[in-house]
Amino acid sequence: MNEQCDLCGSKEGLTEYTVSPKDETITICSTCAASIEDPSSNEKHWNCLHDSMWSTEPAVQVVVFRLLSKLGAQDQLDMMYLEDDVREWAEQGLEEDDTEPTRDSNGNILVEGDAVTIIKDLVVKGAGFTAKQGTTVKNIKMAPGDPTHIQGRVNGTMIFLKTEFLKKL
Repeated sequence: MNEQCDLCGSKEGLTEYTVSPKDETITICSTCAASIEDPSSNEKHWNCLHDSMWSTEPAVQVVVFRLLSKLGAQDQLDMMYLEDDVREWAEQGLEEDDTEPTRDSNGNILVEGDAVTIIKDLVVKGAGFTAKQGTTVKNIKMAPGDPTHIQGRVNGTMIFLKTEFLKKL
């Protein structure tokens, strides 16, 4: 067992973590262990993956690939280089995504990076402004785990929007 976490470098509460379906292990800290199955519960902690994604250990690469996939961090995934056998191992551990696709008010499927138009004036709670009908929201992001919401920048502020009030461009 290493003297520090293979993912974040912490030296506190270290434990072995088995990377399925192979029996290889990596060393992780208690913080990583607490949210490794549901990384969205502690997204800020996973900023450490920017460094650990460059590890030369295949088991660490597999765990980082899986975590980045669950977090929807496509930019970092695009930067990672994995040997074919390591990528296959990493993809074996990812569950099939059987969630409902995100759809606009007309039933069109929305994907990350799309542009949408707001179809009704929306009062933005806590921000003190109204998102006006006809406003274009470019480069949307999907809300983690919720197909009825997206994230987008309106009037320079990143807000969540209900998809029932949006139309894909």
